[in-house]
Amino acid sequence: MYYSKKYFFAMLILLISTLSAAQQNDAIIQTGQVQEALARGAIVWDVRDEKSYLEGHIPGAINIGDAGNTLRDANKEDYISTAKIQAIFNQAGLDVNKDIVVYGSRGNPYAYFGLYTINYFGGKQAQIYHDGIDAWKSAGLPLQKERSILPAVSVVLAPQPQLLVSNEEMLKLAQSKSVQIIDARTPDEFSGKDVRAIRGGHIPNAINIPFEENWQDPATSIKLGKKQVSDNSGMALKSQTDLKKLYSGLDPNQETVVYCQSGVRASETATVLKNLGFKKVKVYDSSWLGWGNNLKAQVSDESFLNVGALNAKIAAMQNKINQLEEALKAKSN
Repeated sequence: MYYSKKYFFAMLILLISTLSAAQQNDAIIQTGQVQEALARGAIVWDVRDEKSYLEGHIPGAINIGDAGNTLRDANKEDYISTAKIQAIFNQAGLDVNKDIVVYGSRGNPYAYFGLYTINYFGGKQAQIYHDGIDAWKSAGLPLQKERSILPAVSVVLAPQPQLLVSNEEMLKLAQSKSVQIIDARTPDEFSGKDVRAIRGGHIPNAINIPFEENWQDPATSIKLGKKQVSDNSGMALKSQTDLKKLYSGLDPNQETVVYCQSGVRASETATVLKNLGFKKVKVYDSSWLGWGNNLKAQVSDESFLNVGALNAKIAAMQNKINQLEEALKAKSN
């Protein structure tokens, strides 16, 4: 069969357009795409703390302080009231209806928490720069130290509860065999060894895939703490092929719920899954804090918080602090 050059040219244009559109729809973007977003006037949100932001950020990026602290209740680790978040966003000029790029440091789950927050309150065009400020610096691109200020806006936030799972919904879903449940916490949290609520353990039938497994080197945080590596390059995402292999035991067409301790780490895994083509992904908002503290909820590998042992550890730490303070006073005298 003969095809004209005009036909091949038309098909090539269609292919390029399709690939370009697909790239635009990706939630996770690279440095070049961030530059394109800046050129088209996108809002860039730096979710880091104010000190880190003022030490150098992507030119034009705005900041409301550490997003995890600013937007969440310190005790429950749930969102503060919608009215308060709306006031913060509007004052910062953070219009959720606009084209937005969210970033922090490479692999930081709080950047994904920022992305999920935009989506939860009605945003449709938000993307995340996974490699964040680290990749921007490595590329030798300019930094800005002065605060960027956008004009205030007046936008009414519209929560999208269908994106999240409540405690009541999770109790029902956990009994359903048609729902895939991913626990994005550490193996010690999953097994009940590391107790971070009234009880330790995991939701029955949950599969443990720590969110760090999305990274090229899941042990990067540990290695940084031990000074075994000099940078966080290992926190870059695995290739699409490797990520598909990581989640190959799951059905991308089946409803999937991801949880962690409070929903932050789960946000990173949920975004990765959506980027892989998983169609029905939700985050269990209260996560383990909501489940582990509910004594009516069934728990696998159940363990309880030993308050006496915890108080003993705190007392021992305080004693060491007191000794260090006394030693410093003695030296200064």
